[in-house]
Amino acid sequence: MNAAHLHLLLNHLPVVGSLFAVGVIAIGLLFRREAATRVGLGLALVVALLAVPAYLTGEPAEDVAEKLPGVSKAVIEPHEEAAGLALGAVLIFGAAAAVVLLVGRGGRPIRKAWLLLVLLCGLVSAGTLAYTALLGGQVRHTEIRSR
Repeated sequence: MNAAHLHLLLNHLPVVGSLFAVGVIAIGLLFRREAATRVGLGLALVVALLAVPAYLTGEPAEDVAEKLPGVSKAVIEPHEEAAGLALGAVLIFGAAAAVVLLVGRGGRPIRKAWLLLVLLCGLVSAGTLAYTALLGGQVRHTEIRSR
């Protein structure tokens, strides 16, 4: 297994996981199930932690990918730049979820406003991760390149 393979294995987890966490938090809010919102917050924290190794394997994966035919720095760079932004967004999502979990520890109720803020962070995070994934897919999938 090389660095590119490891990166491809890891990078799907934050993308799908962030959507799943946002969905669980939203369901908890919609149906007023605090247990569901707490599970969603916990998932957000796990997703943020999983994003770190996905990001850190990007540079070694680039070293492998740029030697492949049809792959250029011009295709990789937008993905790399978006990945930095996405990492920041998902870390904010995870940190916000952790703070809300800490505030609500010991069975204390979690305020709806805090959950809505975390949900907003999650939506931004999911969007940036999805865009980063699209750009990453374009590295090897010429059929989805716009240029």
